[in-house]
Amino acid sequence: METTATRDTRRRKPTFAELYTPKLVTVLREGYDFGALRADLVAGLTVAIVALPLSMAIAIASGAPPERGLITAIVGGFLISLLGGSRFQIGGPAGAFIVLVAATVERHGIDGMLLATLMAGVMLTAMGFLRLGTYIKFIPYPVTVGFTAGIAVIIFASQIKDLLGLTLDGKEPGEFLDKIIVLGEALPTTNFFALGAALLTIAIIIGLRAWRPTWPGMLIAVAVASAATALLQLPIETIGTRFGGIPSSLPLPQLPAFSLEKVQAVLPAAMSFALLGAIESLLSAVVADGMTGRRHRSNCELVAQGAANIGSALFGGVCATGTIARTATNVRAGARGPIAGILHSAFLLVFILVAAPLASFIPLAALAGVLAVVAWNMAERRALVRLARSSRGDAVVLAATFLLTVFRDLTQGIIVGFAIAALLFIHRMSVGTGVELQGASGLDDKADDANGDRVPYDSAVATDPDVLVYRITGAFFFGAASTVDMILERIGGRPKSVVVDLSGVPLLDSTAANSMAGLAAGARKNGVRFFITGASVPVRQMLLAHGVKEPLVHYRGKLAEAIAEAREVPAPAPVAAAS
Repeated sequence: METTATRDTRRRKPTFAELYTPKLVTVLREGYDFGALRADLVAGLTVAIVALPLSMAIAIASGAPPERGLITAIVGGFLISLLGGSRFQIGGPAGAFIVLVAATVERHGIDGMLLATLMAGVMLTAMGFLRLGTYIKFIPYPVTVGFTAGIAVIIFASQIKDLLGLTLDGKEPGEFLDKIIVLGEALPTTNFFALGAALLTIAIIIGLRAWRPTWPGMLIAVAVASAATALLQLPIETIGTRFGGIPSSLPLPQLPAFSLEKVQAVLPAAMSFALLGAIESLLSAVVADGMTGRRHRSNCELVAQGAANIGSALFGGVCATGTIARTATNVRAGARGPIAGILHSAFLLVFILVAAPLASFIPLAALAGVLAVVAWNMAERRALVRLARSSRGDAVVLAATFLLTVFRDLTQGIIVGFAIAALLFIHRMSVGTGVELQGASGLDDKADDANGDRVPYDSAVATDPDVLVYRITGAFFFGAASTVDMILERIGGRPKSVVVDLSGVPLLDSTAANSMAGLAAGARKNGVRFFITGASVPVRQMLLAHGVKEPLVHYRGKLAEAIAEAREVPAPAPVAAAS
């Protein structure tokens, strides 16, 4: 039962210390026993097994040696779990950064990439202390899906050379079209042993995902491909032949090469690192919240991301961020808190100290196969189809963001996509605005007989803990979609039914529809019946296009009908005007 003291605590403005207290401290204050430690040990080991091949593959695809990916997962992952505002966030190198990091390495070298990473860390820390984390939620859903799909295409294109074992006459171009042309001309040099290793890796990952989803498919696939390559002495390139293996210790921290001219040169890259890092980390934290019913502190998380990138740059790593797939794996493995993330970094450190020589046998074609699967999963194919079908405006935003990300630049894609989404919202608001001659304002006073469906007041409805009723009013769009967070939090209390009244919503965009879909899915997962009432035809069409349909939700015309059904009592009949 909620007390007056609890309500007062919720109303008062949180202090600086409360906003920036790491979740590790919160978990330890709640009480941390041996059972929790054992659960975090299992989860940390599980995530480390997933992160091991992935970190090396991402580093290689980014134009850096494989050990830099492991350094990022160790140092960056440790600091994100130590200082972060999410209980379950797993940090490390992310596939989304491959495009930006590779371009920065090509233009400015490894030292330039390290300086840009350090600068991005400072920017992220400043964003956190300036409390800008809340504004990251305003990025429209079509923009997120568009740039993620664009990154997936670029990642796959970057792996074609190693997937097929191609031999190029010169350096592989960075631009997408030039790259595809050069790779196409090199197809006659295909190494079928490399192709076989890549296909074997992909087949094992897909097969184990279907047959034994709890097994570490990526690690097993890479291990099998490595063993086959070594035992059969296949003529394909490995980490050992290209990089000479990986070192058996962490390097000492040092500042990257620094000069005013270098800072100015890498500033655009640093800003792109910071923007993408903020987006990816907070999206990952939101995914963890949806899976667990907890709430992250976005600004505290940004400060941790900043510290992680500074630390990663000092030790020679690449950009670090929250990783959605590894964070979800952490939750599914039964993690209790940030100690699982800290242990994941510790296990990876043990690998470097003990088993680094084994990495020399890993074929690059196998790591390319791992990233091909990552790219396929990143593409969010169902979301692409839903957005393309939901409305012409969403399709335009999606296409613009996707095409600019692939053919121009990720930052341009995000900025242009956001601008188009904002213009479309203004247009929708102007079209959706109507004028009534009488009672134009929903706040005007009304006589008792002005509403024919008025029913007697029932105090049991307002105090029933098993039925939660929410009313959303005004345009429900990407800038307001975060308001459903409150509903998500309350569903964690396990009422029997939730009723969301949309009768006051004139328009709803794809971001809001996607939020409602996640809300309804969470309710169903917890055994909660979910009702939507008063949705207009356009609003309902948008919801249906995003999968918000029976049996996930129950649509009703009037609020009273939904409440009556939720309480499993007959709907009361309308009454005449009271005297």
